[in-house]
Amino acid sequence: MFRKLTLTAAAALSLTSGAVHAAAEAHVTDYAFPFEGPFGSYDTMQLQRGLKIYTEICAACHGLELVAFRTLSDETGPAIPEDQMRAYAENFEVFDEALADGAGDYRVATPADYYPASSLANAPDLSLMAKSRAGFHGPYGTGISQFVNGMGGAEYIASLMTGYEEEPECALEMETPMEGYYNVAFANGGFPDACKDEHGHHTVPGSWIAMPQPLYGDDVVFDDGHESTLESQSVDVAAFLMWTAEPKLVARKQAGLTGVIFLSILSVLLYLTNKRIWAPHKNKH
Repeated sequence: MFRKLTLTAAAALSLTSGAVHAAAEAHVTDYAFPFEGPFGSYDTMQLQRGLKIYTEICAACHGLELVAFRTLSDETGPAIPEDQMRAYAENFEVFDEALADGAGDYRVATPADYYPASSLANAPDLSLMAKSRAGFHGPYGTGISQFVNGMGGAEYIASLMTGYEEEPECALEMETPMEGYYNVAFANGGFPDACKDEHGHHTVPGSWIAMPQPLYGDDVVFDDGHESTLESQSVDVAAFLMWTAEPKLVARKQAGLTGVIFLSILSVLLYLTNKRIWAPHKNKH
């Protein structure tokens, strides 16, 4: 179903701002998302699970400023029934500058509104996170890998959610503990000198991230009884964030496939037309 990748991720960025950049190795798992490949599409049930995970866990800190509530009813998205989508939007409040005689005030959200912004200054908006982060880099991430599976933004997010581990022994020997949390999929955070060799190379993968572990498994109970392990939750919320970043992914693929078919037929017609026009003159001097 998936394979583990060890890659140089000096160009990888974090889900938190203000991280100390450090060239390191990170472990990113290449999950088999249903939307990958030229014929892939989103799994509606997976997006609905990811939406629930975001709402109950991630929305406490992170916003989706570029996502309108009405898009949750899109057939190629979570496909939430319109009445449920409207009821869902009413759980949020948005700031309306037209209220209170122009001074602005908060009101209940409507389907036309967008998700609120992040509630914490250092918690980035997640609308485009799956497109702004790359899980595949270097020789392994070029060519066919990125062509077939994309840049790996969803894989990076899922790997980050499952990448929290106990601090390595080299860090435990330090007198002053490292700030943050050790994550094997996060390469741009702080890194102690105690975990470097004499040449300055990192002896353990990943680095320390400011964001505490958000998912542990069994954090959310799904109505359909779907499993709620740490890995499944991480994959589901990563798929949902891929949809927020690429809501028209399926339509774009369909348009591309139509274009390829049209150009193929046109090429054949041009070839036959060319032969018909020049055939009588081909052997004449």
